[in-house]
Amino acid sequence: MTAVAAMPPRGDDVSDVLRRLAIVFAEFEARLAQTPLIRKLTHGRFTLEDYRAFLSGLRQQVMDGALWMSRAASNIDEEHLELRSRLMRHAVAEHRDFRLLEADYVATGGPLSEIQGAEKNIGSEALSAWMFHEASRPNPFGLLGAMWIIEGLGQIKALEWGRAAQQRLELADEAVRFLVYHGENDAAHIAEFEAMLGLVLPDTAIARRIVRTAEVTARLYVLQIEEIAP
Repeated sequence: MTAVAAMPPRGDDVSDVLRRLAIVFAEFEARLAQTPLIRKLTHGRFTLEDYRAFLSGLRQQVMDGALWMSRAASNIDEEHLELRSRLMRHAVAEHRDFRLLEADYVATGGPLSEIQGAEKNIGSEALSAWMFHEASRPNPFGLLGAMWIIEGLGQIKALEWGRAAQQRLELADEAVRFLVYHGENDAAHIAEFEAMLGLVLPDTAIARRIVRTAEVTARLYVLQIEEIAP
């Protein structure tokens, strides 16, 4: 008999990982829909106090976003300089987004000092600690899974939530700029995310870490929303 050389195991390509991440996101979206705050928004019981609490809660996570991306970039080795550069550009593009949340808050009549002085809720504390923990790993490629969850939420739900809040509360356009901006622009970020995936795949171990990081990030993000209360 002729010996047949064993083929090396095929790594997970971008389409494989995207399919698995889509399942994670669908479960994430379903969990979010059941949180008290989002149920109030989608069932027409959303109040101005709810919206201000929502903006205040998001500000903490958004402020940290550029910081953990910068830390992640600093821990990427020389073999992956293109990914490092892309993460750094992404961090720069978003590092002032929390100012939009502050401006929206003020446009609703809320004091600037109030949103700036708000503390992280339990979910935000857990999410922030997780993100910085992952960003501190050598070559923290798993954080691409976290970016999928956060950027995907912006693309799929931000505009819907922003318009629902605006209609329910009769808000001016100046009070929903953060949600509308991300709803209109995060599709481009998802395309960038897919390009970044291609820089580290196929690699089965990396693929598993990306999906696992997405799963944990999704659960902690839901906890953050669950803990938002006016």
